[in-house]
Amino acid sequence: MIRLKNVSMSFPLGHARKVVADNLTVEFPQDRCVALLGRNGAGKSTLLRMIAGSILPHSGQIDIDGTVSWPVGFAGSFHADLTGAQNVRFIARVYGVDTKQLIDFVEDFSELGAHFYQPIRSYSSGMRARLAFGASMGIHFDHYLIDEVTSVGDASFRRKSEAVIHDRLKNSGAVMVSHSLGLIASLCNAAAILEDGKLTWYEDVERAIRVHRMMLR
Repeated sequence: MIRLKNVSMSFPLGHARKVVADNLTVEFPQDRCVALLGRNGAGKSTLLRMIAGSILPHSGQIDIDGTVSWPVGFAGSFHADLTGAQNVRFIARVYGVDTKQLIDFVEDFSELGAHFYQPIRSYSSGMRARLAFGASMGIHFDHYLIDEVTSVGDASFRRKSEAVIHDRLKNSGAVMVSHSLGLIASLCNAAAILEDGKLTWYEDVERAIRVHRMMLR
């Protein structure tokens, strides 16, 4: 379970402030895959990073029962001077998982070829996203935070990514941000729309998608 209690967060935007979270109180159950919808710039990725602990809210509390991934698709925590393999080895040690198994999984899944053994600073943003996705999916988490990762790569890689997400969600929950509404409809069994720092919960994913589309118009 991921619990947000009276969470508030904003940041300067020109001469005003952009409100990401306005006294939010919500629970994300471990057995649900929740679509996080909202306009571009609403703060969906920032909210994921707060849940992950990489950004602290200005006020309120975030409690997590179980383990939570970093935002899949966000590769900002990689050490640029280390190779992909060295970064994965470090991640395995931090999370206490078998190093060889994780390296083998990520090397095969990411399809980086020889780049897997080159420094991260030589990677494109797409290559970093593949590495981050493979590393997170190679570890069992109780909650996965997924941020637009399946937009990376060709159609074959996207299908492979969606298949591994399906498999992980058999035993874990997730909070997912994606512009692919078809993917959200197939994976998610609840939704929440973020607008002006407020979060509206929907048990009916199709209804949430309809509301989201109307907002975008």
